[in-house]
Amino acid sequence: MTKTIQIPLFIFFLVLFSVRVGAESISDKNKDIIGMVTGSLTGTYIQFGRDIANIAKQNGVLIDVKSSKGTLKNIIRMASKENAGFGIVQSDVINHLRLSEEVENRKLADRLRLIAPLYNEEVHVFAKKTIQSLNDLDGKKVAVGTYGGGTWLTADTLFKFAGVTPELVYDSKDKAALDVLQGDLDAMFFVAGKPVKFFSTLGQYKDQYKEDFNKVHFLSLDPAMLQGKLAYVGGSIGPADYPWLEEKVPTLAVKALLVAFDFSEPINSYYTKRCTQFAKLGDALRKNINQLKATGHKKWQEVDLYANVSNWQQDSCSWGSAKGSSSQSGSASECDHIKDTMRRNICKAEKGES
Repeated sequence: MTKTIQIPLFIFFLVLFSVRVGAESISDKNKDIIGMVTGSLTGTYIQFGRDIANIAKQNGVLIDVKSSKGTLKNIIRMASKENAGFGIVQSDVINHLRLSEEVENRKLADRLRLIAPLYNEEVHVFAKKTIQSLNDLDGKKVAVGTYGGGTWLTADTLFKFAGVTPELVYDSKDKAALDVLQGDLDAMFFVAGKPVKFFSTLGQYKDQYKEDFNKVHFLSLDPAMLQGKLAYVGGSIGPADYPWLEEKVPTLAVKALLVAFDFSEPINSYYTKRCTQFAKLGDALRKNINQLKATGHKKWQEVDLYANVSNWQQDSCSWGSAKGSSSQSGSASECDHIKDTMRRNICKAEKGES
């Protein structure tokens, strides 16, 4: 029997507060420090968080970088009484919340704002070759990672969009891939920036198990099928990423985003303080993006702060001071490649270009 793919809001709060007992952080004691929720202690999100905290400190903003258990948990922590003013999430969380049956989840989506786009995470759907589209997954056994995790969130969002109801399996990626190869599973989802070490290692067994590998593939996912309705961008998976593959296939990618709730209205001193902090944070990111690319996590090389992200509204606090800024970081070429006229002009204004 298929497990319903819906996490009620109250369950998140129960989990949240059960975790927080006895775990008060420095930012919970000092409200002048802003808490930032990221990801696992060994993941890319938390490393990005530490890089951001370092450059924000130079601009007078103190950040307490906190580990977490995923995008949805980050949203709920940001909405709670915890000092979690902003965080890193997957871009498709906005669609997941808007497609939710929970009214409170849809309200959360309306309050979210984009501070900065970060890097892409490709959607890997490893499946039997009999699976040729998302529609073919209806009623099939599909592994989606941990219930409530990032891979599950993406799979759930795409299933709802396609109107399919697979039989969900919550297995580790290792077991899931083996089960797909052996024919015990129809497909598995895994969302991560390519190349994923696990899939690179998996290919080492292709010669040994040729017959099994001949029956599987990475499912092609064409961004055009979404008609701009979901927050995904185009990507690809091919031999350049995994040498054991024979051809490149299109796929979708979620973008890791730095987000906050909307604090632009000066409702009270707390909102005013947060908006001021985000203004300084946004300025620090734009002024120091070259430094981050040179000395931060290698994924900073992929970051375009001016990239368009569909379905997301830009944060007016962190971008409000961009116009008229005279920052001299970067070069003219960084602005010229930006297709959106408004964003290109903002970029040039920051660098003092005419």
